Amino acid sequence: MNTSISLPRVAASILLLTGAGAALAHVTLPPGGATAGSDYEAAFRVGHACKDAKSTTGISVRLPKGFAFTDAQARKAWKLEVQKPAGDNNGEVRWTAETAQAALPASERAQFVLRGKLPATPGTLWFKVLQTCDNGSADWAQVPASGTSTEGLASPAVRLEVLPSGAAAVDVRDAWIRASVPGQSGTGAFMKLNAPAGARLVGATTPAAGVAEVHEMKMEGDTMRMRGVAALDLPARQTIELKPGGYHLMLMDLRQPLAKGSTVPLTLHFEDTKGQKSALELKVPVLAGAAAPAAGAHKH
Repeated sequence: MNTSISLPRVAASILLLTGAGAALAHVTLPPGGATAGSDYEAAFRVGHACKDAKSTTGISVRLPKGFAFTDAQARKAWKLEVQKPAGDNNGEVRWTAETAQAALPASERAQFVLRGKLPATPGTLWFKVLQTCDNGSADWAQVPASGTSTEGLASPAVRLEVLPSGAAAVDVRDAWIRASVPGQSGTGAFMKLNAPAGARLVGATTPAAGVAEVHEMKMEGDTMRMRGVAALDLPARQTIELKPGGYHLMLMDLRQPLAKGSTVPLTLHFEDTKGQKSALELKVPVLAGAAAPAAGAHKH
């Protein structure tokens, strides 16, 4: 069962697009996008080394037009170089392992972080990344001829969706709502949330219920108690799971039973680290009992 997600206006068509090429890429950015005109910390995650290689020895990020670079995070025992824009080159940031011992083993994951300001206009930015290894290299530089799907591309560039103001830069996966029966007044909604720049979940609304609140289930002595919370922090680049027995969305004053197999419109409300408000509109599947979507089933 997939979670079907829609967003207001422009963001709706952007975030629904996923591609098999992106899923197989060695280098990625956290999903969820970022707000136009905002300061953005780009954390490039290196998944594994080049084909037939034992380690990654260098990462070079070519900066796209419209991205105003400010600085990059140094790594111990790696040389950091910044090439300024010149001609058609919009600048490049390069990390190089100074010794073989400092190289990133194929079995390990790491992040290479740079910062900059995003363009004021929503759209798609493509970061082309050259990954060098102890044996060969991989140039993650392919951009689709049209659209933003990287499906079918062997070496896709790293994609960042720049979202309009008001569209939440939050990735939602595996969302589901527990089915209810006639006479039942409340039920729970569950999902995994990841905000690349950090955010707070401050509430939710749905036409299916009179009230939708963030709740926490917590043991107090020998008793499990549930209480409402004003907001739930989503630390940058960390996945926070809303699940049975923990934090979840409580849907109360149900207007009708929620039958297994149906979908429920649900809008999540967020605030970013500067207090700016945004929203994310979902269509969430209703599942029976304590069932949850199969691992990996999601759209974002």
